[in-house]
Amino acid sequence: MATQDRQGRLTILSLALGAFAIGVSEFAAMGLLPYYAADLVVSEPDAGHAVSAYALGVVVGAPVLAVLGSLIPRKLLLILLICFFGLGNLLSAMAPNLTMLIAGRFLAGLPHGAFLGISMLFAAEFSPEGRKARGVAQVLMGLTLANVIGVPLAGAAGQVFGWRLCFVVTTGIAAVSALLIARLAPNVQSGPMPSPLRELSALANRAVWMTLLVGAIGFGGVFAVYSYFSAAMLEATDAPAWAIPAALSAFGVGGVLGNLIAGRLADWSRLGGALLLLAGMVLMSLLYSAVIGDWMMMGLSLFLLGTTASLAIPLQMRLMDVAGEAQTLAAALNHAAFNAANALGPFLAGRALAAGHGWNATGQVGAALAAGGIVMLGLAWMESRSRTRRVMPAVVAGA
Repeated sequence: MATQDRQGRLTILSLALGAFAIGVSEFAAMGLLPYYAADLVVSEPDAGHAVSAYALGVVVGAPVLAVLGSLIPRKLLLILLICFFGLGNLLSAMAPNLTMLIAGRFLAGLPHGAFLGISMLFAAEFSPEGRKARGVAQVLMGLTLANVIGVPLAGAAGQVFGWRLCFVVTTGIAAVSALLIARLAPNVQSGPMPSPLRELSALANRAVWMTLLVGAIGFGGVFAVYSYFSAAMLEATDAPAWAIPAALSAFGVGGVLGNLIAGRLADWSRLGGALLLLAGMVLMSLLYSAVIGDWMMMGLSLFLLGTTASLAIPLQMRLMDVAGEAQTLAAALNHAAFNAANALGPFLAGRALAAGHGWNATGQVGAALAAGGIVMLGLAWMESRSRTRRVMPAVVAGA
């Protein structure tokens, strides 16, 4: 038993390391944009296409690779996905021009959703009953720590040694993750091997789509605030230069705390845990809106918002409950949904700012989106109750 526990911890570490590499690659690329724009002699708006290409890769790759990869055992699929991610980062590091950088970022984004989704499934499968959500949370801790440690270090190293170093390092971390998974991870696969047709059945499952919409709408609340936080601090406060990176790191620390909380909440109740996190998101977004102009309170509210940012954990566990034999596709789509939230939140907050509503509007938009997530969660709960009422008479009749 002790050997199995040790193997489980080391396996989760290897998966979390891959998640860490993905987090650094995704978020550090945004902060390094001015440096590769200058190096490749393009405007910053044009260089921004590399960031968009990564997000597009996530949205496209998550369902496609999950379905195609259903023919491969999960352990082998995870190794192939993280290696593919490393290859995309290596191509990004070697890019001689913007076109090649965009291609490299798109390729790096393709395995993002599938790797994270399948990693969470994998962790849940070998975790004991009652602790499965905590296994999922530990994998996502790598993504959270990337924002606390990896992104600031990558930004500092990029300023000194050049932007390409970030992608070289993430390639190396991805390679270490692949080696550790190959050496340490057990060959677990509960139930029959998935198939493309069974995976595609998720697309006809209302419960899956409702769960995905909770994340796609509700988590937009975090991005509505986070995306414009630095600009709001610069224009609406007299904060010292260190305040912005400190606040962004505090958001990451809040995310670490939120991961620990969310794992326990999801083991207690999938929908109940999601409801508490979304309610907290509404309150913290409104708090942020109310304290615009006070840089210390803005930083505190961002830290508190970070504690609600582990919504993916209860939603992932909910998807595992309702996806049936389409586990792999549903898990990958969960991350595609959160990338949709990454687009929706900043877009709506940006429209509010363009309409002249001021920086506090970003918090109000965030609260509205989180409230929209609660509405979708309520609909998902009603659908589950309706499905239970339909199933029970059939069970009684069969008995």
